[in-house]
Amino acid sequence: MSRIPLELGAWVELTEAWLAPAEAAASMQTLLEQLAWEQRHIVLFGKPILQPRLIAWAGELPYRYSGQTLEPRPWPAAVSALRARVSAAAQTELNHVLINRYRHGQDSMGYHADAEPELGPDPVVASLSLGQARRFLLRRHGQKGMPPLALSLGSGSLLVMGGTLQRHYRHAVPRDRSQDLGERISLTFRRVLRAP
Repeated sequence: MSRIPLELGAWVELTEAWLAPAEAAASMQTLLEQLAWEQRHIVLFGKPILQPRLIAWAGELPYRYSGQTLEPRPWPAAVSALRARVSAAAQTELNHVLINRYRHGQDSMGYHADAEPELGPDPVVASLSLGQARRFLLRRHGQKGMPPLALSLGSGSLLVMGGTLQRHYRHAVPRDRSQDLGERISLTFRRVLRAP
């Protein structure tokens, strides 16, 4: 595990190969086959756009982000087992997961923070990566000219974001124009304190 302290009390912890390669590959195959994948519209800068990725989710409470509400959805067995292990690693009882499926290099996630009021002031967010390694960018809010911290999130890696990170930083998974880039799934676990 590598802990990276950041400014203003923010930090990230990256554990590469948190899942062994065979388990990561098996988990990915199970999720690809068993989850109900959707591509939804979100509101960005006041305009509805189609998300450049597929999503699935689970949790006992609704979760609202980017102008849409994800209603409660039961935990599939495979995701529930991972949640228990990720909660133990993050030392936080995580009760919701948003699962992003990047089908190829054109699928992406723009800069954002997981700072919804329902998560509380300084939430812990844990992201488990499966499949193709992708770049993860992190930068201080309001410092667009500064180069971001870039991490490579490989299959089976676990990234935990904590402290004041969601308050002061934004993170992204940019497009990758590499040829024949394989699929990636990221399971982003969080604790929702109340309904939106």
